[in-house]
Amino acid sequence: SDSLPLSRTGTSHLSLQFNSWPSLQRQLGRLAISVSVFVNPTAQCTHALLKMIYCSHCQGLVTVKPCYNYCSNIMRGCLANQGDLDFEWNNFIDAMLMVAERLEGPFNIESVMDPIDVKISDAIMNMQENSVQVSQKVFQGCGPPKPLPAGRLSRSISEGAFSARFRPFHPEERPTTAAGTSLDRLVTDVKEKLKQAKKFWSSLPSNVCNDERMAAGNGNEDDCWNGKGKSRYLFAVTGNGLANQGNNPEVQVDTSKPDILILRQIMALRVMTSKMKNAYNGNDVDFFDISDESSGEGSGSGCEYQQCPSEFEYNATEHSGKNAHDKASSAGAPARAQPYLLTAFGILSLVMPREWR
Repeated sequence: SDSLPLSRTGTSHLSLQFNSWPSLQRQLGRLAISVSVFVNPTAQCTHALLKMIYCSHCQGLVTVKPCYNYCSNIMRGCLANQGDLDFEWNNFIDAMLMVAERLEGPFNIESVMDPIDVKISDAIMNMQENSVQVSQKVFQGCGPPKPLPAGRLSRSISEGAFSARFRPFHPEERPTTAAGTSLDRLVTDVKEKLKQAKKFWSSLPSNVCNDERMAAGNGNEDDCWNGKGKSRYLFAVTGNGLANQGNNPEVQVDTSKPDILILRQIMALRVMTSKMKNAYNGNDVDFFDISDESSGEGSGSGCEYQQCPSEFEYNATEHSGKNAHDKASSAGAPARAQPYLLTAFGILSLVMPREWR
């Protein structure tokens, strides 16, 4: 009877672990899919980029780089739709961080599983010590046992069969992966990379222009290409997102037509965030296998099959009234999730040079 609460606790911990175990892996894979979304640049964006990069050559200013604020306005106009991903993207990252943090607490799969041999041994010893009471309760509920048929002998268990205890558990003995890395260190690494991915879409225009190959630094405001000559860029920098591009001086953006692929990504991020929170709370989560979802689709939207409607009603400014993140609870991360995370952040590091170099 003393071991019953312990077994319930262990079962609860394992349930939280195994419900969330595949969740983080699948969502890390979907993270890579979301990051790899590519929206073809508009004709206005292409024209502005060509003007920024090459028109200075026509005036003999081959070595003069574009002004930083000039580059920022062009990038924010070209990445207007992607900027609207930022709110749901950050919520998704927060949900994944909650799941990852679960591994550092009492629901750590290693701390749950490592002492299981000791717990089994304790249960056996407890059973032996209370065998009379246990037998009486069994007979009361199930009736007395039937006598053995003639000629059949009962097998006896030697007194010392269960006397040997398993080796004592030492929490400081941390299991390691094949690479010699403990799960704690892997979780720490995953969390750091997830934190770096927050606000990725809103900071993408600045990250592009921070590259010395794309624009001059803020200290060269008077010796840079402003689109017309070598002089200071006088226009203010617009905000991020589609709704803020109405007055962009460099790129004409139709703020009334959000990109359908971006809208699908926003809806997919909402669904994924909800599933991560369910996994965090220990609820069963119905996932399609990533390989099954991605094969044969090719849309790059990240939506589950037959769950992406063709159109969504979406207001690009709806984010202002929402909370950044619902703090509830989220469970476990597997060590094998690391390859998916590395893939995701490999794509993150390649987005800028692949699209805008």
